[in-house]
Amino acid sequence: MSNSHHEISIEADGYSATLKRIRQISKVLDNAITIPGTQVGIGLDPIIGLIPVGGDVLGLIFSTYIIIESARLGVSRATLGRMIVNIIIDALVGAIPMLGDLFDFAWRANNYNLNLLEDYLKSPGEKKKADQGFIIALFVGLFLLAIVLVALPVIIIKMLLTALING
Repeated sequence: MSNSHHEISIEADGYSATLKRIRQISKVLDNAITIPGTQVGIGLDPIIGLIPVGGDVLGLIFSTYIIIESARLGVSRATLGRMIVNIIIDALVGAIPMLGDLFDFAWRANNYNLNLLEDYLKSPGEKKKADQGFIIALFVGLFLLAIVLVALPVIIIKMLLTALING
């Protein structure tokens, strides 16, 4: 973590404790362990994604926390929307058996969302907060996505088994 002027000003704006939590969660989820001899890190998100059906839902829940905290910090709808797209990509592609597991090691949605949050907090200028209704709609939408994540692998596995039995 660098000590740039922008980062110091973010810390001084009263966001310090929340940013620290979000940074820690992002690190644990996306790059907690550095592969020896490389600059590449892996986190808990791709590892828990290996758990059939429920792993991707758990990853979505952890990623949603970062978005909820960002909304509480007053991040704009546009930035929250970009963050949501990142976790939707992560969750939907991650739900595809085998391919999704490989994708999870490369796509670091939580790091991307942390960067979006920090960029938003650094930027001087007009900051329009997300309203309470938008936050509720966001939560409902992410809950529905979690349901899809449970159903999608089950449907795909059922189709594969049916094809193997009939084929």
